[in-house]
Amino acid sequence: MRITVVSLLLAASAVLTWFGVRSFDLFSPGRDTVPLVVALAAAWLLFAAAVIALRGVRGRAVVVLILAGSLGIGAAAMTGPPNTSTDSARYAWDGIVANAGISPYAYVPSDPRLDSLRPDWLFPAPQVGADGTARCVGERIQAVPRTGPGDLLCSALNRTRVPTIYPPAAELYFTGVRAVTGPGPAYWPLQLTGLLLSIGTTVMLLFGMRRRGIDLRHAALWAWCPLVASEAVTNSHVDMLGVVFTVAAAFLVTRERYWRGGIALGAAIATKLIPVIAAPALLRRQGWKVTVAAAATFLLLYVPYVLATGIGVLGYLPGYLTEEGYQDGTRFALVSLVAPGGAAIVVAGILLAAVAALTLWKTDPANPWLGQLVMIGSTLIILSPRYPWYALLLVPFVALSGRWEWLAVPIALSVRMLVPSVQLTRVTLIAAVILIVVISLRRAGPGALGRLLRRRPPQGSPAGEGTRTESVTA
Repeated sequence: MRITVVSLLLAASAVLTWFGVRSFDLFSPGRDTVPLVVALAAAWLLFAAAVIALRGVRGRAVVVLILAGSLGIGAAAMTGPPNTSTDSARYAWDGIVANAGISPYAYVPSDPRLDSLRPDWLFPAPQVGADGTARCVGERIQAVPRTGPGDLLCSALNRTRVPTIYPPAAELYFTGVRAVTGPGPAYWPLQLTGLLLSIGTTVMLLFGMRRRGIDLRHAALWAWCPLVASEAVTNSHVDMLGVVFTVAAAFLVTRERYWRGGIALGAAIATKLIPVIAAPALLRRQGWKVTVAAAATFLLLYVPYVLATGIGVLGYLPGYLTEEGYQDGTRFALVSLVAPGGAAIVVAGILLAAVAALTLWKTDPANPWLGQLVMIGSTLIILSPRYPWYALLLVPFVALSGRWEWLAVPIALSVRMLVPSVQLTRVTLIAAVILIVVISLRRAGPGALGRLLRRRPPQGSPAGEGTRTESVTA
């Protein structure tokens, strides 16, 4: 009966995912985000119910259900085009350009010198109306005025007049996908790759948990998570590749493969930069090896692009940080309550440095999951990005640590994207912080603060005690 209940809940999650992908998006003129919010809430409720029901399941059925749910929900998520982001269109274009032998950092997408490379699904021809005026038609299609041949360019890309922002490992990924499929297929190649990477992460978690004595049912917190289906598959964010490398780095370092772990960490950082926040928890033991290997990998991946493009490899990163409000402090939803304007940058920097130091000090090197969870989750709360896919990096460490309460962070970020209200963002983030603190204190029991401030013995706990880590619980 318990297996049947879980199966029905997973089937319902897959159907809801399919319906949401096919029915709702953020690109329709005069769009109403209420249906998306309702669908999101329903998906999270079904997810919670399935995870709770899984507690009563034992034996091999746990692994079968987790893998089946990961495949079924993920497959449903790729039945329609991206519905909340157009980033995967830029990924495809960068791959097409690179396969033509051109550095993706060399030209902006609207440059006329790239006109011969443009597939129709990314750059449809303008339609001429009865009045003779050319217009760009389509939900995801933007008009890009330009001078020279073809004064109007219609594009499915965002930011067509700025260079790419993505680091070299991401660009190699885009290039590899398009080398296999060519420029013709639209969104499904990256969606399929995202599905395979998400299932691969599920398998990696299951093997890693079994080796370390962690309850395999915790893997469902990753495998069935609505954020994974939406952002790794439907919207195909390259953050998924960074997750794979980061989890691999954590497993390698805990097995004392420090050089290999550092290489994996460097590849993760060279995918999206964000995985650097997973590093402090991996540096407690033989950290210099991890650091050297990560830095060398990161730099080596950049070498071919630097030789081809020079300083242009920085792409749009400086402009992006300004655009997102990280240079004047306006993006920090909670920090700006106590330190408005430029002071928010200083306060945010101090908070991040303090969390990183505490993580490095208290993390058990044999079981770094909780330290990584706290570091990544705290960073997301402090920086409060508009984009929930940044939280993909958090979810596998929720699974490894079993700390489900931290899933309140990606929920809050999802609400921020769908309902762009600063006041609502602050409310949801504060609610997430309260939930995390209350549940964490309850888990820790009496004397939690004293244990937090005492230095952990340097030898670490046995690797089989991954579910009993104390560390920086609060």
